[in-house]
Amino acid sequence: MQLNSALIKTTTLKTLFLIWESFRSSLNALKSNLLRTILSLLGVTVGIFAIIGVFTLVDSLQNGIKKSLDFLGGDLIYVEKWPYGLGGDYPWWTYLNRPEASFAEFKTLEANLDNQSSIAISAVKDGVTFKKGSNSASGMVLLGVSYQYDQIMELNMQEGRYFTQVEADGGRNVTVIGHELSEQLFPQGDAVGSMVTLRGHRCKIIGVLRSEGENLFSFVDKDKACFVPFKFFTKLYFVGKNGVGPSIAIKGFDTDPGLMNLEGEVRGVMRRLRGLRPKDDDNFAINRPEAIAGAIDNIFAVLSLAGGVIGFFSILVGGFGIANIMFVSVKERTNLIGIQKALGAKRFYILFQFLFEAMLLSLAGGAVGLVLVFGLTFIPISGLELGLSFGNVMVGLVVSSIIGLLAGVIPAAIAAKMDPVQAIRQ
Repeated sequence: MQLNSALIKTTTLKTLFLIWESFRSSLNALKSNLLRTILSLLGVTVGIFAIIGVFTLVDSLQNGIKKSLDFLGGDLIYVEKWPYGLGGDYPWWTYLNRPEASFAEFKTLEANLDNQSSIAISAVKDGVTFKKGSNSASGMVLLGVSYQYDQIMELNMQEGRYFTQVEADGGRNVTVIGHELSEQLFPQGDAVGSMVTLRGHRCKIIGVLRSEGENLFSFVDKDKACFVPFKFFTKLYFVGKNGVGPSIAIKGFDTDPGLMNLEGEVRGVMRRLRGLRPKDDDNFAINRPEAIAGAIDNIFAVLSLAGGVIGFFSILVGGFGIANIMFVSVKERTNLIGIQKALGAKRFYILFQFLFEAMLLSLAGGAVGLVLVFGLTFIPISGLELGLSFGNVMVGLVVSSIIGLLAGVIPAAIAAKMDPVQAIRQ
């Protein structure tokens, strides 16, 4: 029993040693033809760069857009005039004729919904100008919001506070401003407690938001945003039909998966408020942020597929290049293969020697391609943060290995099957 165990151990060590020798031989062969090696791996480099570059760009775009859409919140439903997607054969003018959501409907929903944890109404106006003495800040975003808005959306305060219930219900002239607006009007950092002028109305700043940085597609850039009580907003702009269209955001409970109970309750209350008969279609939209996220996922899935196909053909060309070089290498070393087999080299030793050579070529090309993609991540792109993920790195290495294996298996098999006598004669 001990003799068999020792024999197995010896055989295993001998096999591992021969595999290591095959690896060293393939490495020496690549070093001896350095220029040819570099030219051979360029095809795989271009292929991996194309595939992983597209995947990295698509992933970064997708993450950037989703980050920008975080403003819509999660686990929410919105009651609005327009749906997020106009689908089917429903005439668009029927949406146009719908009434806007109103403050009265918001208050009724707030009082009658049992499945809501918080509810808020908001209205948005772009291109607003704020003034502080002789200074002004243009192109800002003004949001009129109700008291519970900070429970619906995450507002990270740098200093100061949010509205109180009394301030929100009374429509007081108070405001919470974004970081960029604060820096433009108050470079010394003394914003809280100061006054700004908005469309002729003086507002007291009670809070400043923490900077969130630039987004790729900003639905609302919080750094340029200013929040005021909804009732104060209605003093500045007309809200309703032919004016600013408000939106009612409702957050549900974790015990209501998919918010199905909340949606059913909202639909029932809204239909009753609008006086709709059982056969009438809804004249309001119940929107979900995940609908936008789902549409984005579908779009980028198609882009990833298209980019993957293009990259696949690129790397396929690189694989053919490696296979061609391996056939040439087998032809050049036919005499050496014959000598090695005459001296007792096993078939797997010859096989692994050429397989390792092909895989090293492919992996080196793939590694160079990944380095180039990683270099792209340092190129500054406005609003887009490029990042090479670990998953994409693994995809690049696995694809490189497979291409090397497929490109080298036939030449390696031909070399392993050579007759030593005929090989030496050549």
